[in-house]
Amino acid sequence: MRKNYNYKRRKLYLPEYGRHIQEMVDSLLIIEDRQERTRQAKAVIAVMGNLNPMLRDTEDFKHKLWDHLFIMSDFQLDVDSPYAQPSRQDLMVTPQKLRYPQSRIAFKHYGKYTQQFIRAIAAEKGATKSPSQIMDVARYMRAKSFEFNNEHPNNEVIVRDIRIMSGGEIDVDLNEINNMRSDYHRTSQPQRKVQRKAQPQRNNNNRKQAKGSKNQHRHNAHK
Repeated sequence: MRKNYNYKRRKLYLPEYGRHIQEMVDSLLIIEDRQERTRQAKAVIAVMGNLNPMLRDTEDFKHKLWDHLFIMSDFQLDVDSPYAQPSRQDLMVTPQKLRYPQSRIAFKHYGKYTQQFIRAIAAEKGATKSPSQIMDVARYMRAKSFEFNNEHPNNEVIVRDIRIMSGGEIDVDLNEINNMRSDYHRTSQPQRKVQRKAQPQRNNNNRKQAKGSKNQHRHNAHK
């Protein structure tokens, strides 16, 4: 018996319909009579529709089936279709390339929005600059720096980075950042070892004496 493995067969155009449907479509190309070929094509369309009964109520369900039929025939099937026969170029449209931002982020571990926010604060004039906003940004930068480097951040570096990202418009007081409360994860801070009080160890003699006193107490109770 000669075995026919799938890997030796040609590739299916639409694998979701299976090889039997593909062979039925291939048999349509052999039929010479156009009317008979059209009649058999409608029968194949009916079988294809039975494979997806939940989609029958959709508006363009029949149209999709006929398009799939032409695709599986490699656009070589010539029948009287109720819809315009598609071409290879119509169905194989190359999507347009998406435009990705090409701007370079100088401090990636802080994020792009941190730099934009610092620039927005720097653009404000005089009294409109809020010191609390600047300190909130500094606190956030400390947290992101700790996440990136996995060590306690250097406050001098935070002050320098804010000055660079603001174009020299914002100078943060180093003492204010030094007095700032740390907001990064507490489990990273060194844990204090809890010293347990040493309990006096009982030797075997003490245990025997305690056991003997219990037995004596029980003996007296029975009397």
